Amino acid sequence: MTDRIDLTNLPSYRQPRRVFSARRIALMASVVAGLGIAIHGFSPSTSPSELFSSPAHAQVNNEVRKVERPVGFADVVERVKPSVISVKVNMKEKTASNDDGDDSSSPFQPGSPMERFFRRFGGPDGVPGLKGGRGRVVQGQGSGFFISADGYAVTNNHVVDGADKVEVTTDDGKTYTAKVIGTDQRTDLALIKVEGSSNFPFAKLADSKPRIGDWVLAVGNPFGLGGTVTAGIVSASGRDIGNGPYDDFIQIDAPVNKGNSGGPAFDTNGEVMGVNTAIYSPSGGSVGIAFSIPASTVKSVVAQLRDKGSVSRGWIGVQIQPVTSDIADSLGMKKAEGALVAEPQANGPAAKAGIESGDVITSVNGEPVKDARELARTIGGLAPGATVKLNVLHKGQDKVVNLTLGQLPNTVEAKADTDKDSGKGATRGTDVPKLGMTVAPADSVAGAGKEGVVVTEVDPKSAAAERGFKEGDVILEVGGKSVSTAGEVRDAINTARTDNKNSVLMRVKSGGQSRFVAIPLAKG
Repeated sequence: MTDRIDLTNLPSYRQPRRVFSARRIALMASVVAGLGIAIHGFSPSTSPSELFSSPAHAQVNNEVRKVERPVGFADVVERVKPSVISVKVNMKEKTASNDDGDDSSSPFQPGSPMERFFRRFGGPDGVPGLKGGRGRVVQGQGSGFFISADGYAVTNNHVVDGADKVEVTTDDGKTYTAKVIGTDQRTDLALIKVEGSSNFPFAKLADSKPRIGDWVLAVGNPFGLGGTVTAGIVSASGRDIGNGPYDDFIQIDAPVNKGNSGGPAFDTNGEVMGVNTAIYSPSGGSVGIAFSIPASTVKSVVAQLRDKGSVSRGWIGVQIQPVTSDIADSLGMKKAEGALVAEPQANGPAAKAGIESGDVITSVNGEPVKDARELARTIGGLAPGATVKLNVLHKGQDKVVNLTLGQLPNTVEAKADTDKDSGKGATRGTDVPKLGMTVAPADSVAGAGKEGVVVTEVDPKSAAAERGFKEGDVILEVGGKSVSTAGEVRDAINTARTDNKNSVLMRVKSGGQSRFVAIPLAKG
């Protein structure tokens, strides 16, 4: 019988360690790795609460919170909102809009498709339900903002135009009486003076132009609700909405509505980039397309309104039109740039300096002229009496013309020798081959004048109809040559074909206004 040996009593004895498989060790390692940051610095003395509030973990959470927090505009709004005011006006009913809600200040013809989509906002019907009956006072709402501590403020001309009384309400709820210092209909700007304090919070007009895509904050008084802030971006610049030759609007998508008119559009520096003046909308409410007058325009206009209550603009005395690609081809120009002189006005600065119909003004004081609108804005921004140097393309040759600017008249004198009915009673005239119209000498048609040929009939499917020719138009020149008979028109067209021209340029008088029209020439 074999004796058993009790090893547990030996001094060096220890229970055998439990052996883990390689697979189990790998799984445990992956778990530990997954908890890496959480158990960093963990010791047997670390409590569970200390584990999840360790410095490293807290730092990570703080960084996450900082990234996830959206960037807001509260700091900017807090700084600029006190400078914005609500403008309330009382006026006689004759200046109010019609009952269907369409603003009478729309730049488009009543009933036209564009008129139905275009709205000015903040005019006499800026707040629903405030219209008065016949012979009663009508109230309207708009917006504005202080530009100086002593109470000068900017708003829109159409907000205060015709107002008998103007009151403003500041951001803190106080109401003051305001006086209209001056207005400018061409840019739709007005300057008012608020009495009652010399320490009004005011906004600064921006020195630089905004970039497309920059943030914009619109602050104003939509629907009479009081100070309201909306945000968006600058969606376009240099917009022409048909309001006049000085159109150079900033397009924004920050929601603006009736009552916002005259209010500021701020950049993220808290400076005014523009004055909100119009929206494009099928319903009268915001659809994300609004237009602001640039700060650069506001500066120049307000400075004159403050000094003398009105705006004086330079004037050269010409009717101008854009240079289209067809017109450029007819004139032998490589690019469709510059402003085409349709007609110099009698005794105007341009006529006295020798500028003629058909000339193209390509630069002013060495600065290139992109198009007709740019020429109008450039000349209008100069003071009457200033001397300017114009580069002109005259009958294919470049020349320099120096002239002294006159002052832009407040009204345009009618120079019409004919009207749209002048062709009535005329003989059928003579066909002009392949142009789709017939013409007769102007002196044979009553009221048509003595120069040119009168259009007596237009084929509605012809090239002439596509270019806007209509019965009663007077053609004065074809291909740079004066015409008085159908034969001279045909000769000028044949000459253009011989010169391998794709189109022929005609100077046309319609409704008292002259313009150039390029008619494409049929081959063969």
